[in-house]
Amino acid sequence: MKRPAWEDEMSWYRDRLRLFLFAATAAAFVPAHALAQDAGLGAAGELVDPEVLRVCADPSNMPFTDQSGEGFENRLAELVAEKTGRKSVAYTWFPMITGFVRNTLTANRCDVIMGYAQGDELVQNTNAYYRSAYVLVYREGSGLGGVETIGDPKLADKKIGIVGGTPPASSMAAAKLMRSAKTYPLMVDTRIAPSMAEIMIKDLLAGTIDAAIVWGPMAGYYAKKSGADLTVVPLVKEKTGVRMSYRITMGVRPSDQEWKRTLNRVIRENQAEINRILLDYNVPLIDEHDNPITQ
Repeated sequence: MKRPAWEDEMSWYRDRLRLFLFAATAAAFVPAHALAQDAGLGAAGELVDPEVLRVCADPSNMPFTDQSGEGFENRLAELVAEKTGRKSVAYTWFPMITGFVRNTLTANRCDVIMGYAQGDELVQNTNAYYRSAYVLVYREGSGLGGVETIGDPKLADKKIGIVGGTPPASSMAAAKLMRSAKTYPLMVDTRIAPSMAEIMIKDLLAGTIDAAIVWGPMAGYYAKKSGADLTVVPLVKEKTGVRMSYRITMGVRPSDQEWKRTLNRVIRENQAEINRILLDYNVPLIDEHDNPITQ
């Protein structure tokens, strides 16, 4: 389960969004209801609904969003609505496929994308509210204990599951691991097919693959859901130069400056609660020094 400078490197997360993730000193003294935009078009004519938090989201993209409201971004939306004085949350559902931003946020059908990797040019990013990384997942007792990089010799004879076209695939190619790898498709419409992360975890448990390399939020969620004894290792010690970690923000329209400042304020004042929500879903959180965040 963060297209920009990310466009070249994080093609998976880019396609998750395209094909398918505060600032004032006086903010601490402003009551929650005062954070809502004025009635009408909002601050300085911004097209932000002042009464309802209008969220752009994929209807079937666990653990991020789901039409049933079970995703962690669904929970974050409820938190943002509460802290900005909105009466409710309303969704514009659209699959994370090509045209997602154009048909939702840009079309003014909704006002925020709850999870968007920092640096993309299609939206304006808020401050990042979490940072995660691609991870290695393996079963306890598989002989992979202590592995922290894709180039570790212990992986040389292993069959590794990888989503094609993602940053770790480049590192696997450099380590000559792609020949024996099991490659999973990059673009999947999860309305009609399971998440590739879910399938990879099932294949890992069935012995079809020996390990899986997946975007952290998705891997953590499905590893926990499996109930199996799986180890999830963030790949933050890679030496290949390919970036494995990404900051995830909320995405708003470039014109909505005041709305961005409002969301930044909510993030800053509620970071501890945001972390708790993410950790409930077993999202591997890391700080700016690549240390794990556990609370």
